[in-house]
Amino acid sequence: MQQQLFRKVIWLTVGLITVILVIIKISSSKSTATDLQKVLKNANILPQDVINYNSRKVTDELASKLDEIQKKYLSKQDDRISKLEAERADLLEQVRFLRNPPAGSSLREKLAYLFPYNENGKFPAYIWQTWKYGLNDDRFGEKFKEGETQWASKNPGFVHELFNDDTSGVFIHHLYINVPEVIKAYELLPNIILKMDFFRYLVLYAKGGVYADVDTMPLQPVPNWIPENVSPKSIGMIIGIQNDASDPNWKKDYVHRLQFSNWCIQAKPGHPILRELIAQITEDTLQRAESNSLELADISEEGGLSDKNLSIMQWTGTGIFTDAIFTYFNDYIQSSIYTKVTWKEFSKLRKPKLVSDVLVLPIISFSAGAGNGKSTELNDPLAFVQHYFERLHTDNH
Repeated sequence: MQQQLFRKVIWLTVGLITVILVIIKISSSKSTATDLQKVLKNANILPQDVINYNSRKVTDELASKLDEIQKKYLSKQDDRISKLEAERADLLEQVRFLRNPPAGSSLREKLAYLFPYNENGKFPAYIWQTWKYGLNDDRFGEKFKEGETQWASKNPGFVHELFNDDTSGVFIHHLYINVPEVIKAYELLPNIILKMDFFRYLVLYAKGGVYADVDTMPLQPVPNWIPENVSPKSIGMIIGIQNDASDPNWKKDYVHRLQFSNWCIQAKPGHPILRELIAQITEDTLQRAESNSLELADISEEGGLSDKNLSIMQWTGTGIFTDAIFTYFNDYIQSSIYTKVTWKEFSKLRKPKLVSDVLVLPIISFSAGAGNGKSTELNDPLAFVQHYFERLHTDNH
């Protein structure tokens, strides 16, 4: 019994040695049969189906490992790229805030230097809002909270920021640290409405994106505002119409017969309209301070707005906003428009109209449900934003 077992061990050992010698001999020769599996096949040591199975198995395992390595590499590469892009954006932001405008620059030159306008750039995906109460404050208002929620949910790719009266001031100080005149004017404004008006222009000029009053409700996502036949690259600002007065007594309620709304605006950073608007408000405020005329009168005219509200409208509200827009339209160097543009161009407007790089929307677009004729149609394809016209800061503007 032991002798038979010994013989089997001897034969197995001899067989293994023979196989090893054959492999060494063939692999050391100059023959082209360098493939191990081919050697084994020629030696008739392994069956063909075993060789094929092993070959497929090795190939599949190798492909699987390569695929796994590639996925890990690409994932790490994407993470590195995202991190580098974020670091680059942060660095550019820091550099912009660190650099000072050339000595002796005018206010407009400082603004243009610090916040250049890239007309071919994209609209930044920001939504800016302000309210005197925080989201967790019971006084925030359910209707306003629902609107704030809808702005975020209808625009999932956007960064949504809500500022209160205090944080908005801190943010302006941060953005305009190298333009002290602007910060001084902002602090001098004697009324919270004036400051909130100024805030929207300042944040849009520096950062771009969408500004929306807290008493608004988005009806459609922001990208829907631009018609399909218009390229976003050809647009630098999107605005709506506030009023298109037919009443001969319109001066009781408005500065202009036709005014553009400022409760909802989309703009690219550095837009010339906003630059001029900021410069005018800054200069006007500083001049008022020098002449001790910062206080607002509050004389109510029967059947119309008070002088205080009309003054706000002209100082920082839709009155001066409209002035800045028409000034831009009629400056052919900036707008490339060689014919005079008046309010009549937009009276009874029923569809979006692109003038220079400003897309003007009809009243219904940003005043849906306001009771102005067709504006009550919330389901209209051009109804983008519902405005409640609430007295947010006890004054109407």
